[in-house]
Amino acid sequence: MDEEALLKQFAAQFAHGPDDADDTDAAAAAQGADSTANQVADDADQSPATFDTQQFLNGLDAIFDRHTAATEAGPYLEQAMVDAENAGDEAGLLTVLNETMGFYRSQGRHKENQWIVQRSLELAARMGLTTGTSEAWATTLINCATAMRAAQQYDQAEDLYHQAQSVCRHSLAPTDRRLAALHNNLSMLYSETNRPDKAELELREALRIIEASSVNPDADIDVASSHTNLALTLLTEHKLEDAHWHAAKALEIYRTGHLEHSAHYASALAGFAQVCFAERRHADAVTGYRHALAVIEECYGKDTDYWRITADNLRQAEEAAAQAGVTVDNAGVAGDAGAPPQSGSRLPNSPAQGKTGANAASSPSTVSVSTGSAGAAEAVSACPVSGLKLARAFWTQMGKPMIAAKYPQYAGRIAAGLVGHGSECYGFDDAYSQDHDFGPRFCLWLTDEDYAAIGEQLEVDYEALPRKFSVDAQGRVTFEAHARSDASGAFPSAGAGSTVIPDAANAPTPGTATHDTATAESGAASSDVAEAMTTPIDAPLSPVTPRAQGANRRDGVFRIGDFFESITGYHTAPAQTAPHEWLMLQESTLAAATNGEVFADPTGLFSKTRQGFKNMPDDVRLALISKRLGMIAQAGQYNLPRSLKRGDGAAAWLSIHEFVQATASLVFLVNVPMVVGYMPYYKWQFAALRKLSGSMFALLPNVGEQLETVMRLSSAACYGGAGFGEGGKGAAPAIEKINDIVEQIAVDIVKELKREHLTTSGETFLEWQRPYVEDHIASDDPVLKSL
Repeated sequence: MDEEALLKQFAAQFAHGPDDADDTDAAAAAQGADSTANQVADDADQSPATFDTQQFLNGLDAIFDRHTAATEAGPYLEQAMVDAENAGDEAGLLTVLNETMGFYRSQGRHKENQWIVQRSLELAARMGLTTGTSEAWATTLINCATAMRAAQQYDQAEDLYHQAQSVCRHSLAPTDRRLAALHNNLSMLYSETNRPDKAELELREALRIIEASSVNPDADIDVASSHTNLALTLLTEHKLEDAHWHAAKALEIYRTGHLEHSAHYASALAGFAQVCFAERRHADAVTGYRHALAVIEECYGKDTDYWRITADNLRQAEEAAAQAGVTVDNAGVAGDAGAPPQSGSRLPNSPAQGKTGANAASSPSTVSVSTGSAGAAEAVSACPVSGLKLARAFWTQMGKPMIAAKYPQYAGRIAAGLVGHGSECYGFDDAYSQDHDFGPRFCLWLTDEDYAAIGEQLEVDYEALPRKFSVDAQGRVTFEAHARSDASGAFPSAGAGSTVIPDAANAPTPGTATHDTATAESGAASSDVAEAMTTPIDAPLSPVTPRAQGANRRDGVFRIGDFFESITGYHTAPAQTAPHEWLMLQESTLAAATNGEVFADPTGLFSKTRQGFKNMPDDVRLALISKRLGMIAQAGQYNLPRSLKRGDGAAAWLSIHEFVQATASLVFLVNVPMVVGYMPYYKWQFAALRKLSGSMFALLPNVGEQLETVMRLSSAACYGGAGFGEGGKGAAPAIEKINDIVEQIAVDIVKELKREHLTTSGETFLEWQRPYVEDHIASDDPVLKSL
């Protein structure tokens, strides 16, 4: 994980900093999970668990109170996991895992956190939490999502946050601070993906909840942290005056409550310093960073990314102060940090205001940035943006205003997004994907009742939406706000002009400090280029194939149940107790039902239904892992070398195919579909495998590349080099290499099975690993056992 994203996490702890970020959440998880676990224990007439959850939490608090977390918290948490597991206390173990996620996140231990995230989700599923709306499940989802966000796995994080939203609507009171945590963390995700307007809305809602639940908002750390986060987000939107007010308010709360020795005070100080830097208040910026650094050193020590990044920001602020001829006393303190800006110290309306300095306002955090700027986007096709981005822009600019104008009473009940069949739903579409079934489109999902009332007319209005749009050099999409035709579907324009959706991937990268004139000229030049390269595009861009028409249409208005039935054959996911139905669903089918993006889901019903298909029962997952182990052994370890020895190239080629398919599937299953999704159909199988393998959290990350090497060498191995440029060398070197790779993959798989405690055997012929894996299947249903 890069330093910028890491410090975003520190600056955004709305209620708790890195030292106790999940204390309240974990306690709630314990309470909610205990009720479930105790019921199970009562039903089974088991003896009470011997793991003391409250004692564990008290011990962890004591470690943080004496500021020894850096050396003591890790071993303490690891031992607690062992103790809870040995005691058979699943609720206690879930509490420990929630705490561990927060600690590992604060320490930048994101690779290790993958194991914790997976264990938490699997444990929650085993406890039966994932099918309900318990607080323990909501807490776990939020913590898992935040861990993924901290590691920059944004798609997975956003999906988990949305799942948490659906649960929280039913499980938490309107003033519950965990709701504020959810809004705060969503704001972080939106900020890190260049959606500051959404980030601001989430933070204002978080602040509202925190203030409403506080006994004394003027001396509440959580309120102060919320002000800091909001200030930093406002800074990214160049709203300097509001940003300054909220940053100063945070410091005022710390002083009023005499909370200056709290570890979280460092975030408020660093946040105010960032605002001061943007205002060119060099002395206050330097003082704020120095004070923040002292607090960080006291609480966390110097050997942390938090300290290093803040030190680097201080260095850049000191350099800027020196260039401006400002001298800052080394002994200075931030006693007047909350004072109003000095006369003449701010540069109002500067076009470069948010792009310069050590802490260019790219996100709600104190960050270190590198020089860079976005160049003109190279047009690679008729439409130079992805289908998902085009769909979101089409919804935001055309669909959403139409519904607000024509169906206001249903606006809070209609879900929208793009999910299902099509390369763009997987995010893998490119220029070659635009020759069929491509264009501005999205789906609208309604309940049966709402569809009966407005479905047909809404479909007419959807079809009448204008499809003409333009894309500028920065990848921003603009739809023309006029009716597609004179059809009755025309809707009133919300105002002159049209909305522009910024592209997070192509947004300018904030640079280091530059001269104002040069920066302003650079901005003007970029604007000119963007205007010159804006390309008007009128839909349809490509023909619609028969497979995307009629009953197989991929966009428009759907009943929620009908939509999922058209993909899977089921209105809702099979029951957790119906493994035979799950086993009949192909992974590629489940991938199509759970891919894409949901742009809006006011009631949460669509997301809940979709989540049902993501929540593959763990017994089914283990049964599939066993089947894949069997095929890897049979096709790759047994039949492939025998076929090659016989000189039967065709049989060897088919063995390689079966081996590759089974191994790729195993990688997704081991990484847990609830976290990483399902393996898609063959066309995008390796695109998805490469994306998964590149994730910081990936398990078996090298297998994808090894499989591609096997496929590349298969021509030489099977046919003596008849294709793929391998001729002239003969088959022997390729055969030897393939056999080595197959065995290395088997070794890696066994290591992973051991790490997940699914086996105790070191046997690398994977057929013999199947009994060990199947021993972990809890159900007695024979359909799950293959031995």
